[in-house]
Amino acid sequence: MCAIKSFLISLGVEFHPSGHRTWSEEAKAHLVAQTLEPGATVKAVAERYGVLANQLSAWRRAAKDGALVLPSGAEDEAVFAPMVICDPEGPEAKPDNGIASDTLRIRIGDVCLELPLNTGAGRIAEIISALKATPC
Repeated sequence: MCAIKSFLISLGVEFHPSGHRTWSEEAKAHLVAQTLEPGATVKAVAERYGVLANQLSAWRRAAKDGALVLPSGAEDEAVFAPMVICDPEGPEAKPDNGIASDTLRIRIGDVCLELPLNTGAGRIAEIISALKATPC
């Protein structure tokens, strides 16, 4: 348990004399990311770190809603970032000139982002999360 406590302290978890803990956003994100690994369960991760499973589930919901940014994984794949691919329509549609584009375009409302094709999925998820969190 001492190793786990040391690890949690390194993630910014504060331990109070009363036994209460204050979880940093980094620590929450780290635990949520562990629940998304193949074969992992919320219950097992919660027991490993001494947190209630329903609290960890709430953090998962926050990540899904974009309120908690997850660390990019070793494979750099997005977890809660669905993507819809469609043909452009309307006045902003540009004719296809047969040349492959070297940018990725993401449109969120009135905002259109153009990113290099090699941008990691984790970074894209962070940008989208930040845009959703920005008050209009």
